[in-house]
Amino acid sequence: MSHKNPSFLATLYVEATESSSATCAAPLLMHGFPAEPEHRVTWHNWMRPPFSQWGFRNLARLRPTIDVPAGPGPVGMLKQAPNALDQLCFDSECGLSISVIDHLEASQTDAFLVMQGDTVLFERYFNGQQACDRHIMFSVTKSLIGTLGEQLVSSGVLEPGLPVAYYVPELVGSAFGDATVRQLFDMAVGIDYSEVYDDPNSESSQYGYACGFQPAPAQYAQFESLYQYLPSLKKRASHGGFFHYVTATTEALAWVMERASGKACSQLLAEIWSRLGCDRDGYFMADPWGRNVAGAGFSATLRDMARFGRLLANDGCHEGVELLSPETVARIAAGGDPAIYAQNAEFSGWTPGASYRSQWYVFNDHSQALMAGGIHGQYLFIDKPSGVVIVKQSSLTDAVGPFDADSVRMLRAISAHLSH
Repeated sequence: MSHKNPSFLATLYVEATESSSATCAAPLLMHGFPAEPEHRVTWHNWMRPPFSQWGFRNLARLRPTIDVPAGPGPVGMLKQAPNALDQLCFDSECGLSISVIDHLEASQTDAFLVMQGDTVLFERYFNGQQACDRHIMFSVTKSLIGTLGEQLVSSGVLEPGLPVAYYVPELVGSAFGDATVRQLFDMAVGIDYSEVYDDPNSESSQYGYACGFQPAPAQYAQFESLYQYLPSLKKRASHGGFFHYVTATTEALAWVMERASGKACSQLLAEIWSRLGCDRDGYFMADPWGRNVAGAGFSATLRDMARFGRLLANDGCHEGVELLSPETVARIAAGGDPAIYAQNAEFSGWTPGASYRSQWYVFNDHSQALMAGGIHGQYLFIDKPSGVVIVKQSSLTDAVGPFDADSVRMLRAISAHLSH
């Protein structure tokens, strides 16, 4: 999570305010039959601005997907108690006091919701997004997978102390084979892997080709599926005692979960999703072999992501029914070792005071606040003591950029404000 210097960040806020006051019209993407070439969103350009603004909420029109059904029950009603949170200010990394609305606009937010208990306090849509649109959550997906994995542990289906190869023999000799399942959960695998999104030769870019996020240039078209890609990754050092964020590690965890449970991650999530009173089906992007893209591929409406967050805020209980074991939520909320996380300067600069546990960021300096984060500005934030749940869906130009640390500051400031 990169950081620019404070004066540069302050300049970006000023430019965003001027741009907003000039009411620049967004391009009419995908209008017409067919849309004009310069307004056409495709598999090749959907992750790049300005096309991402449409692509992030319409991925199912561009790529194969796997549904996570909302279920046959009625949509759960959410109470409304509007709160003028848009004028709440927080201390920016650049030294300025920034209002919530100024940050939302500057950080290219598409949709934003703050809920406390069953009550929506603030809900806003931008850039043409509507409440029924399903927006890709990128690495927030990891936290859903971590939750499902911990539930398998709670139910005795998955043993976290066993080596990965016990469940997936195909990973013998790879970076993952002799790691424990717990080390997958907590991103503690000694792997030779760089998460550099703008380098076409990085392991994370090759991950993107293997899972189908982007068409593979001819020189990189070597893996037909994540099932082929994961065994190719090599070990670099011993496992444990550190935090190394690697999307492929989540995919290895998902493979272990599939083998242990005999179910795809979409099926595991559906067992919960279908009982939350969701507005719409969620969906995973599918890789070329029909596998759930578990590290970054889930899309859902703004309100449905908040409903999932509320489930964790309520210790796994929804309307008196236990959908997740309280032990599952407690293990996640306990967090990891903050000292280990602090050694990763890039991530601890973005989320000071946090640790990492079961694919979640856990704020140890605050009582059981959980956060899931994804590239281009996706967030799910849960403050368990106050019952505050916040969801941010965005189409930030940069995968990782100067507004990221301020987004976390804003989430925590809103939560603190509502906790009083």
